[in-house]
Amino acid sequence: MAGFIIFRIDKWEIFVPIRVGVVGVGYLGQHHARIYSELEDAELVAIVDIDEKRAGELADKYGCKAFSDYRDVFERVDALSIVTPTTSHHEVATNCLRAGKDLLIEKPITTTVSEADELINEAYKRRCILQVGHLERYNSGVIAVSELIKEPRFFESERLSPFLGRGTDVDVTLDLMIHDIDIILSLVSSPVKDLRAVGSAVLTDRIDVAKAWLEFENGAAALITASRIAQEKQRRLKIFQKDSYITLDYQSHEVKRFFMTDSGISSETLRPEKKEPLKEELKDFIDCVKTRRMPRVSGIEGRDALKIALDITEILQGWEINNGTDG
Repeated sequence: MAGFIIFRIDKWEIFVPIRVGVVGVGYLGQHHARIYSELEDAELVAIVDIDEKRAGELADKYGCKAFSDYRDVFERVDALSIVTPTTSHHEVATNCLRAGKDLLIEKPITTTVSEADELINEAYKRRCILQVGHLERYNSGVIAVSELIKEPRFFESERLSPFLGRGTDVDVTLDLMIHDIDIILSLVSSPVKDLRAVGSAVLTDRIDVAKAWLEFENGAAALITASRIAQEKQRRLKIFQKDSYITLDYQSHEVKRFFMTDSGISSETLRPEKKEPLKEELKDFIDCVKTRRMPRVSGIEGRDALKIALDITEILQGWEINNGTDG
């Protein structure tokens, strides 16, 4: 089990940082490496990628060692970020957990719920931290919104992106929509009782655009839209509750609240300090490793968001077949 050591010498304290490695340094993994190299409580000691040249270049840049096999770093690290394709998460994470390593796994946690359950059980058995990279939880706008929520009744989210050609190993439900699923699940705190969805593959063999309708046992509902073939990037969330209507722009982190007063509808705008969500997420992961506390998005929350995303995907695949778009 990883540890954070404090040596006391009279009145002096010597802090030993968490030794961390990054497995997979593609588009997102390179930013994990950059941020870990900047964190005071972390020491980036290893970069792993099957592209040995890529690993070597980044290792030279950040002053650590490069590897092509993640199993070769087990003796060097306390914790790891797994930023490999989703289809490899289960195998890589299982081996890392069995080696006693604390993990941050980029979303989605795995490709199936049963794989996620296996990782959760393995982490519990080994007493390892298992965090899932739903970085929108660390968006300062999301944090501000969570403090305004009382009894939400209806959510409407839009997460639109131009086609970038990456993340297409999974459906848009697991690539983009899962962010909003996770946020909404965290704000409703009630089981989903009904799901409906429509969507289609357009530019890839996977679902590229989707709309989902969620109904919760407490009466709340959500309409979630995700597309990776939009003309421009948009990230928005609207929340309606008994006494107010709240909007969030994920990109600017700006929050607006509209509410009734004696003189009519009034509004206020919140502009929380804009911080890099990934940096806040990795700082929190390192703190979880140090203090052994439960992550904000543990394997359980990652699994719950995955289940809803997969249920939506299954509905969409059936919808495509029934509408003659399969093959």
